[in-house]
Parts: sequence; C-alpha cells; structure tokens
Amino acid sequence: MDQVQPTGRIDVISDVICPWCYIGKRQLERALDLLAPQHCNVAVAWHPFQLNPEMPAEGVERTSYRISKFGSLERSRQLDQRITETAATVGLEFHLDRITRTPNTVNAHRVIRFAGQRGVQDALVEQLFESYFCSGADIGDPKILADVAAQAGLDRAEVLAMLAGDEGRREVLAGDQMARNAGIQGVPSFALQGHVLFSGAVPAEEMAQTFRRAWEILKERAA
Repeated sequence: MDQVQPTGRIDVISDVICPWCYIGKRQLERALDLLAPQHCNVAVAWHPFQLNPEMPAEGVERTSYRISKFGSLERSRQLDQRITETAATVGLEFHLDRITRTPNTVNAHRVIRFAGQRGVQDALVEQLFESYFCSGADIGDPKILADVAAQAGLDRAEVLAMLAGDEGRREVLAGDQMARNAGIQGVPSFALQGHVLFSGAVPAEEMAQTFRRAWEILKERAA
C-alpha cells in the first residue's frame, strides 16, 4: 500500500519539562485520529520553547526550586497531584516524585531538532516526555539525553558528539525567541500551516474541531 503523504502541517511549540505538553501530545494524537476520516492527513513538527530561559546549564534541585516558585512544598505537591490526575485521564502514568532535578532544556531541544533531521522526531519527543515525567530522568544530562535518543532510534555516539559542540544551539535559541516574538506565552501552542490557533492541552474533540474549521478557512482563502 502506498504511504499517504501529508496534506498539511501542525507545528507544536512546547517544552519537554511542561507536563501539559505531554498531555497535549496525547490529545493531539486523539484529535488526529478523529480527523483521519476527513482525510486531514498532516505532518507534526515540534518547536522549542523554554519555560525557564534563565535556568542554569546544570539545572537545579527540584524541590527547592518548586518551593521558591510556588511558595511552599505543600502547594507544589498539590499542583503535582492535579497534574498527575489529569495525565491519568489520557492514559499517562506520571511519577513526579521521581524527578530530582529541574533541567535546562536547551540540549533536549537540540536533540529534538537533530531527530527531526533524521525522521524520528515524534518518537524522540515521546521518549523524552516519558523519561522525565514517568521515570524521573535528568534530561539535562548529555549522557542521559543520548540514552533516551538511542531508545528513539538515534545513534547514541552521534548524539553525544552533537551535544559536545554547538550544533543547533543557535537555532534552538532563535526558535524560542521567535515564539516569544509571536506572542506565545504558554505551551503547548498549536499552529496549522504557520497560523497559531490555540494554546493549552485542550480536549481532543475541541482540537479536532478547531483544526477542521481552520483547514476549511485556509482552503477557501487559497481557492
């Protein structure tokens, strides 16, 4: 059977330490399943955003960081519980208590870019999310990033070599700044054919409806 070629593109602006981005990925996958009968076959591309652009390169200890950010350990745990419960509604089993460090995510975005050039970007994004939110991996550590990349089908040595240099750093930082210049303040944000439509891990049915309506408008404009 011939492979169906994409007829459009959805761009997802996200950060790998954003739990709502992982939840949003599941909602997007469900939305695409809903759109499939209408032959709305699209490619999905992932783009960088840093939730913590001032994060030190080595990251920080998570508990103290969360207390500083949210005011108390109790508040942090309440938010984690809410996120964990929401994740469960889309089939994700978060174990946020396993996370010990909040990482700088520039290197993770560099690997995502690298994976995009090799056709395994979605697999890598999935593996990064799973490793961080479910296993508590420190995805700011180049060696751990290389391990995760290998699980997604990339060559571990190539990833380590890439991370040892500056390849992709400028492009990742430029992409992050481009998103901010476009007015994006929260992630995940979703764009169709370059037009930003919405932000947030909205329900799949709502996503599908928005994409369907936007696609019809774009087709009318192109007619």
